[in-house]
Amino acid sequence: MTFAEIYEAARRIPYGRVASYGLLAAIAGYPRGAHAVGFAMRCCHDPSVPCHRVVTKDGRLSDSFDLQGGNEAQRARLLKEGVEFLHDGRVDMARFSWRP
Repeated sequence: MTFAEIYEAARRIPYGRVASYGLLAAIAGYPRGAHAVGFAMRCCHDPSVPCHRVVTKDGRLSDSFDLQGGNEAQRARLLKEGVEFLHDGRVDMARFSWRP
């Protein structure tokens, strides 16, 4: 799996939706590559890749967003796109998870 494949998969996540690391790995053709997706998101400096739309499978914000402003910046970007959060701070995956 290459970063380019992961980034291309991430670019498919629509505005106002989120995807899990595992889903992104599967879309890129590597269903067991969730950790590699996390590493790729952490290393990404390309503004065309919507890294903020990648969260854990249960909707927690990602640690890999630290280089881009941390969880608060990720949350702010998602809120700007209309993504809503549950009372415990997780993304409402039932409503905002992308299903390609």
